[in-house]
Amino acid sequence: MSANTNDSPGGAPPGRRPLTGIRVVDFGQFVAGPLAAALLADFGADVIRVERPDGGADRHVQPIGADAPGGAVYLQLNRNKRALALDPFDDRARDIVDRLIRHADVIVVNAPEATRDAMGLSWERVATLNPRLILATCTAFGGGPLGNAPGFDGIGQAMSGALHMTGKDGEPRKAYAHYVDHQTATLSAFGVMLALREREQTGRGQHVETSLLRSALLTMAANLIEEDVLQVGRAGIGNRAHLAGPADVFRTLDGHVLLQVVGDSMFRRCARLLQRPEWIDDPRFTSDEERGTHGAILSEAVAAWCANRSTEECIAILRAAGLPAAPVLAPRETLRHPDLQAGEFWSRVASGNGPAVLLAAPPVVLSASPGAIERGAPALGEHSLEILDELGLDPQTAQALREAGVVKTA
Repeated sequence: MSANTNDSPGGAPPGRRPLTGIRVVDFGQFVAGPLAAALLADFGADVIRVERPDGGADRHVQPIGADAPGGAVYLQLNRNKRALALDPFDDRARDIVDRLIRHADVIVVNAPEATRDAMGLSWERVATLNPRLILATCTAFGGGPLGNAPGFDGIGQAMSGALHMTGKDGEPRKAYAHYVDHQTATLSAFGVMLALREREQTGRGQHVETSLLRSALLTMAANLIEEDVLQVGRAGIGNRAHLAGPADVFRTLDGHVLLQVVGDSMFRRCARLLQRPEWIDDPRFTSDEERGTHGAILSEAVAAWCANRSTEECIAILRAAGLPAAPVLAPRETLRHPDLQAGEFWSRVASGNGPAVLLAAPPVVLSASPGAIERGAPALGEHSLEILDELGLDPQTAQALREAGVVKTA
């Protein structure tokens, strides 16, 4: 892993990027909003994070030490941004919020409509102040009777059927990774890019709406279609697959491996590797669906094959046979794995006045105009004064707001 921002795609030297000249104001918290804005920042957008003078609720989630300006979640999702510590709910801050609206190309906020209204960020209001503005909002439920209800990643997993299907023996199991949040953030950034493209043609902005539930339903759509048509009533079966096999996690002499065999040709290769040629013509295994139905039998055989081999040996043999396999890594092992170190997935970047920390590089790689992490997440209020100056606020007013606690500077 690289020790500085110049050794990997995540830390490429500064240069012209696709979103250079686009200003984004990020009123988000936690994951979906801040990550959407961070993805835009990686590719050149000037992103201003706005959070309350006492710090956002997300700043110290997953703390990593007193020297860091925030927790692990904040540091990863707020790279490449500048920080303005401002209370957008205070009426005395309304002039600054309006200036931000007028100077922005994009505003990102993941909050219910009632909360956005309280900040002066309703679509009707921002469109009046700046007709070219793109407002990207994310809610938990996407409107309707639950439009103002709060929610996190888990509500998408729970209500889309994913949590039910990830469990086993009637016991639901939530995914540890916040994939609904991350997918929603990616879709929000995608929506912003579409709106920017449309604005090139029309000169007008628009409202880009995403929700955690809508993203989760998209992820589970194929399973929901199957249930709607066939009424199969599937339930979770742990790490096994319903519609493929052998597809499971298997214990080795020193760890675990994941194997996913899908399709007839791959299954034939697997059968020959395991010296089970009789599987090829066995009526229980004639299709992916049949192999999923009888997956416990297949998993038992693969488990016996893996049990007397090391993880490294299993992976080498399975991959040589053209079978998708991977070691099951703990976070510590992920950081040390040679394949991941060689892949240039990371950058070590200083955040605020804190020490350099490891950040995941931009997930999209462009050959001609790559994204980069040029700076880490800012300290609370680190850029308040320079941003207020850019907005044309006179020093006396800025000082008065500081003294009143409406604005904070680092």
